[in-house]
Amino acid sequence: MKILMVCLGNICRSPLAEGILKSKVSSEGVLVDSAGTSGFHEGVLPDKRSIAIASMNNIDITDQRSRKFIVNDFDNFDLIYAMDVSNYNNILKLSRNEADAAKVKMILNESYPNQNISVPDPYYGGDDGFKNVFNMLDEACEVIASKI
Repeated sequence: MKILMVCLGNICRSPLAEGILKSKVSSEGVLVDSAGTSGFHEGVLPDKRSIAIASMNNIDITDQRSRKFIVNDFDNFDLIYAMDVSNYNNILKLSRNEADAAKVKMILNESYPNQNISVPDPYYGGDDGFKNVFNMLDEACEVIASKI
């Protein structure tokens, strides 16, 4: 099973989702990665606030580097989780066929089925925003891990 977490810049939400899910599943047979629909931060570490909230929860995400989502990701991953509606739509625009599109899911639909709730971007929301996002993603990743 190969799972990709996707947000806009791949420095806040998707690195957290990657780290959280990795902490909940065995590395054998499960690959988790993350990417962003923009290339604004390519090669950069996750935001220091994402690193801090992950660390406070005994998760190290300092080995991650931002990268841009590419069409080949449809070939390389079984599931692609979007953090919000905007990124969900941007990913779908790159899909080549129904098989590609079927891989794309809204991550919070795992905890709140069929509600299409977006994970808010915590970048400008202060430290509490990162804590809230961590908790949302932790809950969704718990559901995902239980299905694997």
